[in-house]
Amino acid sequence: MRERETINPQVAGECRVCHFRLNLLLIICLVFCVQQNISGQCRFINEPFVTGEKVNYALYFKWGILMPKAGQASIDYRKTNEDNAPGYSYRLLFRTTGMFESIYKMRDTLASFHDKDRVLIRSGKNSNEGGYYSIDKITFSYKGDEVSAHSLRYSPTRVRIDTMLVSEGCTFDMMSSLLYLRSLDYKKLKNGDRFSFKVMIGRDVVNVGFHYRGQEILERDNAKFKTLHFSMDIYDDVFEQSESAAEIWIGDDENRIPVRLRAKLKLGAAEAYYTSSSGLKYPLTCRIEMPKDRR
Repeated sequence: MRERETINPQVAGECRVCHFRLNLLLIICLVFCVQQNISGQCRFINEPFVTGEKVNYALYFKWGILMPKAGQASIDYRKTNEDNAPGYSYRLLFRTTGMFESIYKMRDTLASFHDKDRVLIRSGKNSNEGGYYSIDKITFSYKGDEVSAHSLRYSPTRVRIDTMLVSEGCTFDMMSSLLYLRSLDYKKLKNGDRFSFKVMIGRDVVNVGFHYRGQEILERDNAKFKTLHFSMDIYDDVFEQSESAAEIWIGDDENRIPVRLRAKLKLGAAEAYYTSSSGLKYPLTCRIEMPKDRR
């Protein structure tokens, strides 16, 4: 299918940068997968997640010495009945808070939908960003190692994207890639391992890779977290650099939930921190409670 409108390249580039900076900058931790079992329909090796799981995050924007809170997000895993067929959804709800409410108010919902065998069939994004409303839908199909996807974006007044995307090997949307990352067998992971993968976003197939940096202890407020540290290479113009454009710390326990994210942008950096969770499949043993100062 062809795109239904012609957009000035400079304006389109600026829109893409704005879109990424104000939305994906703090949820880029969700664009993860590993190219293992080379197939378009990459299967989950393990399942450290369970329906009813919910994880909450605080989001910050760092600019020089300033680091104001930018918003909050929650991610949940649920059973669904997509097109009268049982399956699962992995959903993120995002909203700005504080000073960012007056600068650029946002209310976004992202979700991926999988069939009963955990194969990705559709992803969606509903956006309310600074008074601009849009809906994204990507529908996936598979033939051997080839992944095809119909990408559609529309606002209340017009269709903005209507095109086909094609890729090979492990290819995901933003949300389902995190589930795949969490399902890997980390016992086989070695310091220095590198992986590559692809993510479909809008009219683009974005090449991404990550580099395992080893175990690390993070400290925040009155808790410490045992984590597995990764750096990410993201080949997209919005980031200040392609290599090590972002970092992610995954909890080093059986749940494998993201604990911290840092993305380097052309203007400052974005950070996300774990705040709370409920309905996890396993105890959150990566968190080490620290005694509060009683003075």
